[in-house]
Amino acid sequence: MSSSFQHYLAVPSAILSDGALLTIPLWAVTAMSVSATYHLPAIGSAGARAGVAAHDDTVTLAGVLVGPERYAWKLALERLAEASRHGSALAAYTGGAVGGAILVTSMTIRTDMYFQSLAFNVTAGKRDAIDVTMALVHAPLPSALGVLLDVASIGVGALADWAGN
Repeated sequence: MSSSFQHYLAVPSAILSDGALLTIPLWAVTAMSVSATYHLPAIGSAGARAGVAAHDDTVTLAGVLVGPERYAWKLALERLAEASRHGSALAAYTGGAVGGAILVTSMTIRTDMYFQSLAFNVTAGKRDAIDVTMALVHAPLPSALGVLLDVASIGVGALADWAGN
């Protein structure tokens, strides 16, 4: 019998994937933030500025790995963090046009996510649970795909809100 007070929901709060076999549902995300650091315009021609990203996005997630599968999810997150740095299945499928990990949440859908940090914590107050915090950096190649996925995330968020009511 499990003694955790966390229960699986019908839909995970977030999903991380390498675009192939390694897909990790995060059922109990307790906090998420998306931040953007904007760059000052480059000195030079307008054409040179168009090829450089205007901002860097960082997504920070805090959550809880619950139940008997928590150790398997921990190991999978560690493997995905390494794969995002060294070449994921998504990069192999797209010939390097898209790489890193895929993050799907109601707030955003992003490809080209690279783990900046990953930390696990256990406490006596939470039985059968591992707290996880991670920071992912969005580092896409210049393309229209990122804009398309941002627009798609609006629809995913609306569907999640509708399904919850």
